[in-house]
Amino acid sequence: MWARALWNPSGGCAAIVVALLTGCMSAQGSEWSGYAAVEGRHFFEDAADPRQHGDNLSFSFEPEYVHEWQDGRQVLTFVPFARLDGHDSARTHFDIRELTWEKAAQTWELRLGIRKLFWGVTESRHLVDIINQTDLVEDPDGEDKLGQPMINLALIREWGTMDLYLMPWFRERTFPGVEGRLRPALPVAVDEARYESGARDHHLDWAVRWSRSAGVWDMGLSYFDGTARAPRLLPEQVGGEVRLVPYYDQLQQVGLDIQATLDAWLWKLEAVSRHDSAGRSSAFTGGFEYTFYGVVGDGDLGVLMEYSFDDRGDAFAVMDNDVFVGARFTLNDAQSSELLAGVIMDMGGDGRLVNIEASRRLGDAWKLSLEARFFVAIPDAKPLTGLRHDDYLQIELARYF
Repeated sequence: MWARALWNPSGGCAAIVVALLTGCMSAQGSEWSGYAAVEGRHFFEDAADPRQHGDNLSFSFEPEYVHEWQDGRQVLTFVPFARLDGHDSARTHFDIRELTWEKAAQTWELRLGIRKLFWGVTESRHLVDIINQTDLVEDPDGEDKLGQPMINLALIREWGTMDLYLMPWFRERTFPGVEGRLRPALPVAVDEARYESGARDHHLDWAVRWSRSAGVWDMGLSYFDGTARAPRLLPEQVGGEVRLVPYYDQLQQVGLDIQATLDAWLWKLEAVSRHDSAGRSSAFTGGFEYTFYGVVGDGDLGVLMEYSFDDRGDAFAVMDNDVFVGARFTLNDAQSSELLAGVIMDMGGDGRLVNIEASRRLGDAWKLSLEARFFVAIPDAKPLTGLRHDDYLQIELARYF
């Protein structure tokens, strides 16, 4: 019972969190930070399903508590997250992004608890990033992640860093509800999820990753064995209507990520070889970013291009034969003004995804962010078919503390 409470990131660990923080609140080396935000989304068309909402308003809150002792060799980090959504009950949720104790020595580091980490180098697709589950109700780009319970031992050597991971608790992917936008054409029956493993969400997943920076090269080589983070969605009769039932395979994945920094060039590659119940498959994303410095005052302009391939085909992979082109403009001003715009084009003629993201600080404590996405010429019976009417403009105002 106590083990289950410790590892449940969204429920039973609340008492443990309170106990940990109560013991550290008055100690030196403690700091609170974070933000609270209001987010508005305007959809340019009515939803494909009349049960789905129109324009939407939501509120989010993400504080962060960090306590250090022993001259920073031990660190406790706590990052909860909560969102209250105006229409979609599935998007109203709470999660612990991080609740980690870390002990650092000269040649090793040990981390225990709930963590959020990122692997990878490419912009348009993150193939090797497999540890954390995607929090899909937050954003369709898959950048937001749920906290993952784990034990992580890092061995630091001259030949690189070897990270070992044990993950005793699996997190299911979140999906928008029946009334939510940016969901598949059929609602997802998250409560009916099935697993290849008889242990279901208690399967002991594990992973190992070697990483090293040497000269112009940043390299990572990883292996994962456990429950696949991306479920297959199977249409079935649930409660009198057809819904998509998530099925989580057992997955073995070898991943490689490489980045080379050559003056103004960044060359990037991510590649994976997978094996699951459907057989063996492979995929890669590779490309470059070239930066023009000082194009407008102190501003820099980066031009990006990447190609993605996945041999599973477009029935199973959104990006099976696609090109991404984009531009990143950074003003390098006191307000940290940034703009990223890009388009992902399916080379088989199966549509385009246009993405625009911009942000700017307002004073010392406020930040204004804009996001726009357009799903262009998406054919029937494709993974993104349900998003054809979900073009939107999002504005978020956040207050940092």
